Amino acid sequence: MMKKLRISLINIHGLLKGSGLEIGRDADNGGQTKYVYELAEFLSQHEDVEHVHLFTRLIDDPALSPEYAVPIEKINEKLDIRRIPFLGKKYKAKEQLWEGLDTFVSGVMQHIKTHNIFPDWIHSHYGDAGYVAAELSAVLNIPFAHTGHSLGFYKKKKLLESGLSEEEAEKRFKFKERIAAEEKTLELSEFIVTSTEQEIETYKAYKNFELGKYHAISPGIDTRKFAPYYFQETDMDKQMEETQRKYWVSETISKFLTNPHKPFILALSRPDRHKNLHTLIDVYGKDKELQSIANLVIFAGIRKDIAKMPESEKDVLTDLLLLMDKYDLYGKMAIPKKHDVENEVSIIYRYAAEKRGVFVNLALHENFGLTVIESASSGLPVVVTKNGGPSEIIPVCQNGELVDPQNESQIKKALRNILTDENQWKYYSNNGAINIQKYYSWLSHVNQYIDLVKENLSVSSGAGIKKQHYPNINVGRLKRKIDHLLVSDIDGTLIEPKFDNPGLHDLKTHLINRTEKMAFAMASGRNLELVKKVIDEEQFPLPDFIICSVGTEIYYTNGTDYILDKGWAKFLSGRWKRDDIVNRLKEVKWIKAQEDNAQNPYKISYYYEKEQYDHDELIRVLGPNWYKVNIIPSHGQFLDFIPKRASKGNAIKFLCRKWAIPLINVIAAGDSGNDIDMFRGPVKGIIVGNRSAELAEYETTKSIYVAKTFASEGILEGLKHYKIIK
Repeated sequence: MMKKLRISLINIHGLLKGSGLEIGRDADNGGQTKYVYELAEFLSQHEDVEHVHLFTRLIDDPALSPEYAVPIEKINEKLDIRRIPFLGKKYKAKEQLWEGLDTFVSGVMQHIKTHNIFPDWIHSHYGDAGYVAAELSAVLNIPFAHTGHSLGFYKKKKLLESGLSEEEAEKRFKFKERIAAEEKTLELSEFIVTSTEQEIETYKAYKNFELGKYHAISPGIDTRKFAPYYFQETDMDKQMEETQRKYWVSETISKFLTNPHKPFILALSRPDRHKNLHTLIDVYGKDKELQSIANLVIFAGIRKDIAKMPESEKDVLTDLLLLMDKYDLYGKMAIPKKHDVENEVSIIYRYAAEKRGVFVNLALHENFGLTVIESASSGLPVVVTKNGGPSEIIPVCQNGELVDPQNESQIKKALRNILTDENQWKYYSNNGAINIQKYYSWLSHVNQYIDLVKENLSVSSGAGIKKQHYPNINVGRLKRKIDHLLVSDIDGTLIEPKFDNPGLHDLKTHLINRTEKMAFAMASGRNLELVKKVIDEEQFPLPDFIICSVGTEIYYTNGTDYILDKGWAKFLSGRWKRDDIVNRLKEVKWIKAQEDNAQNPYKISYYYEKEQYDHDELIRVLGPNWYKVNIIPSHGQFLDFIPKRASKGNAIKFLCRKWAIPLINVIAAGDSGNDIDMFRGPVKGIIVGNRSAELAEYETTKSIYVAKTFASEGILEGLKHYKIIK
């Protein structure tokens, strides 16, 4: 029997908390947030699930609830929200978060390792989380599934068609990064979850469409919450609460209306041009008969002051109010300023159903149509766009009529048909309430989903079917509890051909036979290719980590792949102006640039003659920002300029933080000036006997051991000194 599943869901940009979601607060807090939260809740109730962790961004913003700043919020016995800080404390729109995702990846990894909650399965929501899941999956060797919710390709297309320039679209919405992330999720995720079969077609615009695997699983709704209008709550307290809420909902609507007892035509959506609310007002405004039969009620998001809203929402709401004025719909049309999305939407549907009303969704295209099943479940008939998901819902549920959202006479006919024919209204109402329970509950969604996950894991021995095509690192080594991490420089420390590599054979034997509790890392000024060359030529056991190019790059290894730690690269990029430094150094005559393969985005490398070295000149040339640059001369001939943050020592600290290895458990071995930085703090240092002139002054202290023997033999001598080997 398969063990119970630990699942991590990733949803980065929305506001998530247990005490009620702020749906409609802005464009980033719509259906996706609700979907993810409810999916998490119902997954946690599945008998085959051990635990669900929902990872999101930690926000500590005085303008928002302090709940978003709680690092771990327990929702129930098997569900919690885990908030990881990155890019400051303030709430930010999703478009502003792309640049910080590598930091988020590092934070999630560190959190998972520290709390020992390695998941069996990851599920990402939207492109930003897809990027994060692909990175986590590669390094942790854990398979993931992905739900797109919306796609960058179409958003970009729509904006360019509306007249926005390519540059402006890129600047505001980061489409290059978003579309690249979406391509990557198609390539690397085990499968993509869509709401409908039609939605699968939308991925055809992507180059990696063929690499993706797709499963259409209808979203669920909480049928306990979206109960039919005639359902009576037996719990007296809940009944009382329901009655109170219904009273306030009716007050909110009635204050706009001359005759609030008439049935009403209900629309409920974000103020988004795409939702096509203006067409509904046009249809209603032009038809006096429709106005005499029913009132029009539009809940379009939440607003305080339209003038202060984002441009696109401001435009839509202004248009709605101008149309209300144009057709003189005062007393016939309600457009309330706010509603409690979490608790009142289900009551709004039921109230509309009691009034024998109808729900309308005329979106130009609706991916799925969650509002269509919510209203149906409440017993409220619908008139809904035929474009997209609803065309798969209505034939199954028989709860209303499909229309072309731009055909006014079709919309008018459908509305009249339902509002004036009692039998038709009852037929749609009853079908909706019964069929939604049957086909669109969260229970059926979660059952289908868990079956797919279990099937994938059993066929792939737990690593995901795609992993058979993409061999990745064996993270088992990184998950384990590490008692000691040996970090060694290569040239002059591990190997020293001048002296015939003393002790190399014995050290290799020791590393090959090391226990699970000992990790091994190589740290070198060499670039990755040259480190790999040493590993191959000297037949070294594979290190767990490689810190190379003078500490500017970190890689994880598995023999076939070397995976770059992008979180480290992100950390280095702050305050580093590479081109400016290269330009300034042109006036230094005694340095000569090394070959292209010795350079990287965070390392500028030169040769120099020992006798000519002039540190003061370098500082003068670098100008006022010299202190942001590390200048590293080594072996009397190589000169590297790297970000202040980049060094072997900082790379060790970063790794230890990420993989929860106490610095006191690290032993670092080196022989030259660019190794000094590794011996700082609680790290135990070994300086080998063949040390360079820069280290001549060092003597054995409590935290640094100066060996008498050379190279690998000196490392073994140091390990014995620290009682790590007998």
